[in-house]
Amino acid sequence: MGKNKTIKKPVSPIIVILYIVLALLVVIYVAPLLWMLCVSLKDNAAVMSDPFGLPKVLHPENYAQAWTMGKLGAALLNSALVCGVSLAVSLFFGSMAAFAIARMKWKLSEAAHTFFLIGMMVPVHCILIPLFVRFANLGLTNSRFGLMIPYITFSLPMTIFLMTGFFKSMPGELFESAAIDGCGIYGFFFKIAFPLARTGFFVSGLMTFVGNWNELLLAMVFISDPMKKTLPVTLTYFVGPYATNYVQMFAAIIIAIAPTVVVYCMFSNQIVEGLTAGAVKG
Repeated sequence: MGKNKTIKKPVSPIIVILYIVLALLVVIYVAPLLWMLCVSLKDNAAVMSDPFGLPKVLHPENYAQAWTMGKLGAALLNSALVCGVSLAVSLFFGSMAAFAIARMKWKLSEAAHTFFLIGMMVPVHCILIPLFVRFANLGLTNSRFGLMIPYITFSLPMTIFLMTGFFKSMPGELFESAAIDGCGIYGFFFKIAFPLARTGFFVSGLMTFVGNWNELLLAMVFISDPMKKTLPVTLTYFVGPYATNYVQMFAAIIIAIAPTVVVYCMFSNQIVEGLTAGAVKG
């Protein structure tokens, strides 16, 4: 009996081109991170003489110096507090508004949806001055709570936009069965919609967290107390009018981006799944 021969299909040129493009994208995104890591482990003389070379002598003390001189500990806590509270509030109220738009029948649901989507088109630069004047009159400047309010406000439109798609994709039979069993509107949300939309919470939560964590303009304008400033504002202290400490600045940048990289690595599968589901079902 002859042996079964496996016929190998030729690889499509389109697949080869696709993999080449994806490999180039990986290099484009990863190379700057690796370069920053290399610079953060050099001294300033090595950076000036060979900025793109590998460090010949490692200087891990740059991270300790950046942490101490930049007061990154307090800034990290401020960013974690402001972003954590803003994330929780925007996800909670945004998901409830999205559920009301997607699953409840009322005349102004589409108008409300459009109203929230308009908020995605308003740049913060246009309302920065009137917002600061109003907050100054209310005594909300130079406080973490005053910074949370615009963070929550600007996070709500994107959260509502994403969560509306997830709630609309849920089968209506689930809610009909729950209604027959005597479930009310709050039961619909907390017992059915909330657990099923977990992937949507991962996606919208990550986008909200990263956006608020890296936000600079509002934090720089609203906060004047150095002990209340967030991490992006603290990074500007390493740039002076006449000189810049590059190694400590890049070490501080690595510390600043580390939480977002860790969060994405931990929940990458859920995030990709949520983006795919939102694109197909939304």
